[in-house]
Amino acid sequence: MTARILCLVILLLEIRGFSLSLPGRKRAALIFYTQLSNLAAAASAALLLILGQPYPVTVLRYISTCMLVMTFFVTTCVLIPMGGDPKKLLWSGNGLYHHVLCPVISTSGYILVEEHAPGSLIWLPAVLTLVYGLTMLYLNAKRKVDGPYPFFRVHNQSAAATVLWMAVLSAAVTAISAAVWAISR
Repeated sequence: MTARILCLVILLLEIRGFSLSLPGRKRAALIFYTQLSNLAAAASAALLLILGQPYPVTVLRYISTCMLVMTFFVTTCVLIPMGGDPKKLLWSGNGLYHHVLCPVISTSGYILVEEHAPGSLIWLPAVLTLVYGLTMLYLNAKRKVDGPYPFFRVHNQSAAATVLWMAVLSAAVTAISAAVWAISR
């Protein structure tokens, strides 16, 4: 019951965050990992509300939680140190919902009151994140997209910098996935 209540709160917060972020961007919002991770969280929260926690919902909750932690990590440890405005990214607009509240509540709920995915799935959030990253690199290389994050702008950095960024971010999401799994045991 507690998991369902928390997922209802997550879903309501996600709806509020999307109401702030989508009107100006529409479909272009889907190039942002933040939007994709929060969309996955909204879907997994809705499914848990409706279906409870069969195995596929548990796996989706794990994936979306790891993605939300990655969103929080990149925002606080990469984007803000690179010159992002903490007030805008963390404490106002959709940033409050998509960078802080939803990641914190989703992670807390997953760890404390939900059923947990097996450790054999630690690789899954990392693979999905890598697919996203490689897609954004390709779209940036073809000049179809600019960014949306500085580390994807392949024309503004060396190939070595791009490879280093991808290695660091892949290691980070793998560590996050392992940490979420280990803490929730």
